[in-house]
Amino acid sequence: MVFWIVTGAMALGVSALLVLALLRGRADEEPPAAYDLRVYRDQLKEVDRDLARGIIGEGEAERLRTEVSRRLLAADAQMQAAKAGETKRGPAGYVVGGLVLASLLGGSLWIYAQLGAPGYPDLALADRIAAAEERRQTRPTQAEAEAEAPPMAPPVAVPDNFADLVQRLRGAVAERPGDLQGHILLARNEAALGNFTAAYKAQEQVLNLKGEAATASDYADYGDMMVLAAGGYVSPKAESAFREALAREPSNGTALYYIGSMMMQTGRPDQAFRIWERQLRQGPPDAPWIAPIRAQIENAAQLAGVDYTLPEAAPAGQQMPGPSAADMAAAEDMTPEERLQMIEGMVSGLGARLAEDGGTPDEWARLIRALGVLGRTDQAAAIWAEAQGVFGENPGAMDTVRRAAQDAGVAQ
Repeated sequence: MVFWIVTGAMALGVSALLVLALLRGRADEEPPAAYDLRVYRDQLKEVDRDLARGIIGEGEAERLRTEVSRRLLAADAQMQAAKAGETKRGPAGYVVGGLVLASLLGGSLWIYAQLGAPGYPDLALADRIAAAEERRQTRPTQAEAEAEAPPMAPPVAVPDNFADLVQRLRGAVAERPGDLQGHILLARNEAALGNFTAAYKAQEQVLNLKGEAATASDYADYGDMMVLAAGGYVSPKAESAFREALAREPSNGTALYYIGSMMMQTGRPDQAFRIWERQLRQGPPDAPWIAPIRAQIENAAQLAGVDYTLPEAAPAGQQMPGPSAADMAAAEDMTPEERLQMIEGMVSGLGARLAEDGGTPDEWARLIRALGVLGRTDQAAAIWAEAQGVFGENPGAMDTVRRAAQDAGVAQ
């Protein structure tokens, strides 16, 4: 009850101020005609001064007086009309004021009733997390989501006879249910036609036939097809497929992206942001999940209460300075001395460039991680301390560098 009294009083006070301003009009503002009157009076005085100094003759002075006087009379008439209008507001002004007051109060209450939660208490963080978990556990099934999903167009253009070929493939697979390659082809081609329900059912047979040999990509594709069939919704069945993919490959980008999407859909934008921000940092920039992450991560950060600035997109194929995963893999063919020398050189080069020219938070984070991998924790700790001085006033950058420091074991 106190809430309604306070908000009602505030709304009434603001509305009253607006209505009073409307009824008073713009009395405190000078009408344009008043300015004109001053200008014309000054011009008449200027004519007399010019005549006295001999700049103009009597005839010219008389002509200028006549012209300025005519304009002066016209401006005075406008001034009187403006004053008369200010005093003739009548009942209409009060009617308009009443309508404004009713619209403000009624409109505010209607918007709050539609978007707010009257009588609903504030929730503690633990309660919100519990509510999100309950939402995740009770969300619609795959079949329910598919029944509500709008039809989707094929994702790619297909030849005119493609549907006939797929129909023949369906028949062949039905005759040979143990044909693994046939089911793989059927799943891909059903997806190409936009038949995502048929596609994930074919992919399900692929998983059954492969058994323990099924890969993370097999499960990620299975979940991807289910999400597409459900119109972008990550169902419990799709989540299970992505969990299976991550159990086989913890860094699987497709599965991580959709787990983040599921977190957004069930009220955990904080979890979604953490997953997506890590994927965005790790790349590669041309990975298929990078573009949708960039389109959604700022909204996730805002909902999670994180001060985050989306970094500029890196050109596809471009690697950040310093040793990358590909560099490390290439070093496997070298002798231990050559390998260490190569890695040390790249780490030193990155460190020198950051010391002289500075760099992005991702580059600082990469250097700290590389030093941690090399076992140079003292140097990693020194770089972490320096980074805190550089990015101390940027919470988003600090989060990026702090995670690297934690990975390197030099930060809590």
